[in-house]
Amino acid sequence: MNKKRIASFMLDHFKPASSALAGIVIAGTCIAASAQERSLAPVSVTANRVQQRLFDTPAADGLELDWREGAAPAVSMTEALTAVPGIAVRDRQNLAQDVQLSIRGFGSRATFGLRGSRLLVDGIPASTPDGQGQASTVSMIAAQRVEVLRGPWAQMYGNVGGGVMLVETRPAPDAAESDMRLAAGSRGFRQAMLSGGAPLGPGLGLRADVSGFDTDGAREHSAARRRYLDLRMDWKADAKTSLRFGINGFSQPLAEDPLGLTQAEYQRNSRGVTSVAEQFNTRKTVDQYQMGVAGEHRLGAIDRLSFSSYAGQRKLRQFLAFSGAALTSSGGVVDLERQYYGASAAWHHDFRTSDKVPVRWSIGSEIEATRDKRLGFVNANGSAGDVRRDEDNDATAYGLYAQADAYVHPEVLLSAGARYSRVDMRVDDRYITSVSPDDSGSISYSRFSPVVGVLWHATESLNTFANVGYGFETPTLSELAYRQSGSGFNFALQPARSLHAETGLKWMRNGTSLQATLFRSTTDGEIVPLANQGGRTIFRNVDGVERYGLELGSKLRWRQIDWTLAYTWLQARFTEGFRSADGRTVNAGNRLPGTARHTLQLEAAWKPSEALRFGAELHAESRIQADDLNTEAAPGYFTLGLNAERAFQVGSHRASAFVRFDNLLDRNYIGSVIVNESNRRFYEPAAGRAVLVGMRISL
Repeated sequence: MNKKRIASFMLDHFKPASSALAGIVIAGTCIAASAQERSLAPVSVTANRVQQRLFDTPAADGLELDWREGAAPAVSMTEALTAVPGIAVRDRQNLAQDVQLSIRGFGSRATFGLRGSRLLVDGIPASTPDGQGQASTVSMIAAQRVEVLRGPWAQMYGNVGGGVMLVETRPAPDAAESDMRLAAGSRGFRQAMLSGGAPLGPGLGLRADVSGFDTDGAREHSAARRRYLDLRMDWKADAKTSLRFGINGFSQPLAEDPLGLTQAEYQRNSRGVTSVAEQFNTRKTVDQYQMGVAGEHRLGAIDRLSFSSYAGQRKLRQFLAFSGAALTSSGGVVDLERQYYGASAAWHHDFRTSDKVPVRWSIGSEIEATRDKRLGFVNANGSAGDVRRDEDNDATAYGLYAQADAYVHPEVLLSAGARYSRVDMRVDDRYITSVSPDDSGSISYSRFSPVVGVLWHATESLNTFANVGYGFETPTLSELAYRQSGSGFNFALQPARSLHAETGLKWMRNGTSLQATLFRSTTDGEIVPLANQGGRTIFRNVDGVERYGLELGSKLRWRQIDWTLAYTWLQARFTEGFRSADGRTVNAGNRLPGTARHTLQLEAAWKPSEALRFGAELHAESRIQADDLNTEAAPGYFTLGLNAERAFQVGSHRASAFVRFDNLLDRNYIGSVIVNESNRRFYEPAAGRAVLVGMRISL
């Protein structure tokens, strides 16, 4: 990528959004300039590697998660992310494949799980070193807060595209407590959650959380069961040293996969299932357990050290929608045993110079590794048959980073950071026959990712910012597995390389906030399918992928109602043509599949008394292309939801009852698409009208 483009990068291609942001900046500056000075709430975040106020962190959001309040389903931590601009969350109504989540258009092409974004829980990655991740393993009962960082500064986390999500779990309480929730709803949904904790001694406390749910599913062949166990112990050894120990378990004994539908199948029966799903009994089971420790030690008033270490195991078996009997196939049943581990350490320094101007910096290192024993079997109509794959997959990621912030003027903060990342991947193939050659191989990728930015405190209530940085995404082991000629790794496949930029403002006063961000990313080496041969998908790189747009977010109180708005305008397109996997031409200007041009979330909460709360949610998205060729698309839609909660006393215990209606108007729409699905089963219908009722009690 030509570095001369950086100088004009922030100005090009923003087009109509640039004038909109200019108006917002001017209006916000005038409003803030006339405001009286006030102290802003010192809410801090650590997502950008140095601890600072959320108000001072560009394109970042911090969300409180508390299952003990409100009427949320509490099934996935992504439920709260719909209120974050720049993020698209699509519930596939398919717990075998997890939710679809993309940030600024990155990750929209993922066929399962998370791609293009990083997810960490108490510092432990829920993403593998090769860039694939899962949100399903995050327990809503244990989660207390999620921080979201979008854009250039997310590149400080290494192998990432659009952003990073960091989840913090609930610490051990200072006094004994316990809470329980029971809920039931449409389509056989049943849920139980139990949480409790107590101090065990001076500076020592324990919390335990257990939860689970069952559902018959919104479509045929979509039943699922999930169970969670989370144990956390906090120990404050003294005023300088604190430690956190955690043990987590996740079990999914059943998750049927209804697959996508063709356009004709969707129009005939949107709640139905394609015949091959029943023929091959498509489903997935998962068991995952991990343990970790994290700590912090203060060296003095201005220096502190932080560290973490973890290890875990994941077992997965998945039945796919084909037999995989061909001798060149990898099978129609995936059997995976994964061992994973990692560690990190960082030194944080915060001091003031002689003229009292604060300076902060952090340096750190990370290592994370996975070792997969992967087997593939023939899917004999829902049973595992003969072996078609037997190999070990290893992936290891190393990272070194440094970031510094300094006030060059009392109102101007300059920031600079850099990260060196290396990802090593290796396959040892043990299934070698005359028609299935040795696919063993190894490859390493490395990248230096610099980021720079400036923040101007225009007034006490208004910040404006601009940032630019480089990032990269490696291919996954699955994408590297095959090449068009010969055996072994597809050594021609390279990481996607992106240049990210953003500029915007944050305004906050008297409980009202506004954020507006213009962003743009250009990517060379985007990873797309090249060919499908004998059950094996081969990938290639294409240049000239562009994502740019506008994010708007606001929170305010108007007429005794708390309003939350999140709007994203996203232009995501190929700027250069290329040949698709079926040999046809993808034209320059085609929209990236899986991305909506407009996404809107509007929430309202009214609390007429301490005991009563009402809420409403409006969600809307424009049409979404289903494939690179832009031959089919899911139409745009909007949905409306309502909820209510009533608190009361049961003896000496606090309790509440709640009810929730989703898709109140019972609209029939496509909730998500499976990008570039080779059988044109692109469409995953959303659920119809649903009701959820439940009760919570503090024991």
